[in-house]
Amino acid sequence: MKQIVSFIKKTLIWIVVAFFASTILSVTILRWVPVWFTPLMFIRMSQQAAAGQQLKMHHHWVPLENIAPELPKAVMASEDARFLEHNGFDYKAIEQAAMRNIKHPEKRKLGASTISQQTAKNVFLWPGRSWLRKGFEVYFTTLIELMWSKQRIMEVYLNSIEMGDGIYGADAVAEWHFHTTAARLTRAQCALIAVSLPNPRVMNSAQPSAYMLKRQRRILHEMKFVKSL
Repeated sequence: MKQIVSFIKKTLIWIVVAFFASTILSVTILRWVPVWFTPLMFIRMSQQAAAGQQLKMHHHWVPLENIAPELPKAVMASEDARFLEHNGFDYKAIEQAAMRNIKHPEKRKLGASTISQQTAKNVFLWPGRSWLRKGFEVYFTTLIELMWSKQRIMEVYLNSIEMGDGIYGADAVAEWHFHTTAARLTRAQCALIAVSLPNPRVMNSAQPSAYMLKRQRRILHEMKFVKSL
């Protein structure tokens, strides 16, 4: 019995050590290496295959300097105004979201995920709302904030996030929605892309609804007050 307990303890220790070693190594490598694929890309393709649809995955990695500087401003204005100030978690936004959700339980739950958290989720994890996934998200967010610069986090975010049906990253959405490159996106196009991010398969930045155009105007105004990376 003692031998079995000892074996289980050693196995658990090795699992924990292997987990931390592999995840820290992965984050270290991706500090410099482009992120060519993410778990969500494979999940979406498996969903397309299950539905009998044509497989779609448009994604080209481009460095941050080849992305229009207005796009980081637009996503910060829309998704995470304090991105350059926080350490990965916007506690003020979390408090505000919690208060609003408590006061208005009948409305759609308001989230407070930062760009850093979304990057950690997109690159290392899977979609979902379980406490287990949220715990891993906190862990990976802390790692990338410690090991990557804000510029690198933004670069990975803008290259990996879903921006349309089968479209991932700034250069792919620039090509498929605006017939241009990420470097040549206009200020207005950047704002439309930012509008679509909460639900990019429903809100098409190439065919904006009245709501999206209204939200675009708001983001264009807020971009004036966002610092450059």
